[in-house]
Amino acid sequence: MSDPQPGGEIRPVPLAEALSERYMSYAMSTITARSLPDVRDGLKPVHRRLLHAMRELRLNPDSGFKKCARIVGDVMGKYHPHGDSAIYDAMVRLAQDFAVRYPLVDGQGNFGNIDGDNAAAMRYTEARMTEVARRLLEGIDEDSVDFRDTYDGEGAEPIVLPANFPNLLANGAAGIAVGMATSIPPHNVAELCNALLHLIKFKNATIDKLVEMLQGPDFPTGGIMCESRADVVAAYKTGRGGFRLRARWETEHLKGGAFRIVITEMPYQVQKAKLVEKIAELMYNRKLTMLDDIRDESTEEVRLVLEPKTRNVDPAVLMESLFRQTDLETRFPFNMNVLDHGRVPRVMNLREVLQAYLDHRHEVLVRCKNFRLGKIEHRLEILGGYLIAYLNLDEVIRIIREEDDAKGELIRAFKLSDLQADAVLNMRLRHLRKLEEMEIRTEHDTLTQERTDIIALLKNEKARWEVITGELKDLRETFGPDTELGRRRTEIAGPPSAVVIPLEAMVEREPVTVVCSMKGWVRAIRGHIENEDELKFKEGDRHRFALHAQTTDKLLVFATNGRFYTLGIDKLPGGRGHGEPLRLMLDLPQEHDIAGLSIYRPKQKILVAASDGRGFVVNEDDLIAQTKSGRQVLNISGGTEAQTSFPIQEGHDHVAVVGENRKLLIFPLANLPEMSRGRGNILQRYKDGGLDDAKTFKLEDGLTWKLGDRIRTATDIQRYIGKRSGAGLMAPRGFPRDNKFGG
Repeated sequence: MSDPQPGGEIRPVPLAEALSERYMSYAMSTITARSLPDVRDGLKPVHRRLLHAMRELRLNPDSGFKKCARIVGDVMGKYHPHGDSAIYDAMVRLAQDFAVRYPLVDGQGNFGNIDGDNAAAMRYTEARMTEVARRLLEGIDEDSVDFRDTYDGEGAEPIVLPANFPNLLANGAAGIAVGMATSIPPHNVAELCNALLHLIKFKNATIDKLVEMLQGPDFPTGGIMCESRADVVAAYKTGRGGFRLRARWETEHLKGGAFRIVITEMPYQVQKAKLVEKIAELMYNRKLTMLDDIRDESTEEVRLVLEPKTRNVDPAVLMESLFRQTDLETRFPFNMNVLDHGRVPRVMNLREVLQAYLDHRHEVLVRCKNFRLGKIEHRLEILGGYLIAYLNLDEVIRIIREEDDAKGELIRAFKLSDLQADAVLNMRLRHLRKLEEMEIRTEHDTLTQERTDIIALLKNEKARWEVITGELKDLRETFGPDTELGRRRTEIAGPPSAVVIPLEAMVEREPVTVVCSMKGWVRAIRGHIENEDELKFKEGDRHRFALHAQTTDKLLVFATNGRFYTLGIDKLPGGRGHGEPLRLMLDLPQEHDIAGLSIYRPKQKILVAASDGRGFVVNEDDLIAQTKSGRQVLNISGGTEAQTSFPIQEGHDHVAVVGENRKLLIFPLANLPEMSRGRGNILQRYKDGGLDDAKTFKLEDGLTWKLGDRIRTATDIQRYIGKRSGAGLMAPRGFPRDNKFGG
């Protein structure tokens, strides 16, 4: 019995090293063979294999269509050993004029739509190449690019296409690899040609100059790009950045001063049906209070109709609210991470990408001309043999008829090459006519001149660049701005002007009562509640604040640390339960409590005071805080705490202050300074204790305080009027025992 055949070499390798090696191999395979496009033709392998297979099936732009299932089968069987769905999905995208700026596949049948509907099954659809795809493959039979073996070794596939079309920037690319990604928007070919022509003429052209010709992305769905020129130039200089894209809209005026807004162009890669659903959801959740209805009246052209609630709605404000809340405004990321000539992934800037394409076209031109030169020399050699045969026709016929080794005798007699001898022996009798001889001489002269021209071209670099210039000019004319496919679709605009959106535009306005308990549980109950006794609280808790407001208002929370916090009332919990702790909504330290609540009113004044009897007047506009940490307004120190805050009503001219010693002091409001932050001035002086409460009032109306369910008014208060910082007198009989003015 023979020994079994030994396997491969077995050697011990640390696990970490083996895993690292295999992971890197997998990562590079994913990067180079699947996810990143080549800078030269702008294609990933699956797209390149699709076009190559379609060419082999002779699916030229002027030929008939073939079933997509046939094409996908050829690609999967010969070149791309992956699932048919992945191949078909890639093919479908190349045929969608809303996904690809310059489609590479001419589809017949249902290839999906902008609403996000899928294409029909591949057995129902047909396809052929477009003119753009033909240009990408132009010259592939002329040794213009290298080929490699297919995955099974039974055939060959191109490593890159000749690409007589700047596909990378024209159609863009997107892909996610291992540890890197690419995202390149489409551009206008005519503008690309202008930039390429300028770069040929000026090798050191700046990116600023190139961006003057290549204005920016040109998306197939149109829209408006809203970016500053500085940001656009910076993105092209670094190869990284982003472009903000908005939908195009217009206002249609109706009878009676009414109007409606019509969206005619969508941002790139936004599905219209999902967008409509999102807007409808926002309307249902009362987040778009200015919008009454949305209708999709699209046919082949996009037409979304927005109906405002009233004719008084500002269209710009309505659209700005939609831009902020929906995909009517998107940001397209920009990352020019591609495979360079050496199949190495790196991020390139605009000039590097354009130069890489030009270098590729120069290499293709040289290889094509060398290939043509070889064909010409081969043909000239044959034609030379034919001419010798015509000059010695009788002898040639004799040798063929009589000699045993006709080929060898022809070579010896006329000094023919092996190729020429074979050509003469294989010549048909009908080619011996006189007219044929004249045609051969003409062909010989023509090819001789062409060979001379090609040799001169290969020796003259300037002439080669002139040929490439001519190709680019032809491309610019074919896809120029006057053509339907070549016209610019995306408008280039600067950053949008700041449109102030009132809160009412985002939140439906309705009356609520803000209720806060002694333990700091807050809620917003629908409607304005007059009887506070009907309110229910958690066991051990009771009522403290109740404010009438609107859902569009802002709540100012004054804490004992002297800070003001701002909350949108629409963000407060509803009134079905007991609410939520206010502390959870604010960055309020545990050692501090709520000192006061009020509803923000623009330009209204508010009085703030600390327990040490210091205070001042502050404008409510200076109290708005943008963060959860609030804004410091009343400075405190030591054991002092912020005690109270009270809105100053119109017409109020005096301040009433009561201390823990129950002494009451009244002084003119004008004696109190207005500040935005600080300790303030002394309102009332104390030997012991501190401030309990304060309020402002109109002197002629008298001083009021709440006693049980009643409001008591005292008009005989002249004796309590004194200078600010005085000690005051004992409060009158009937003043509340808790030293609070209440309502």
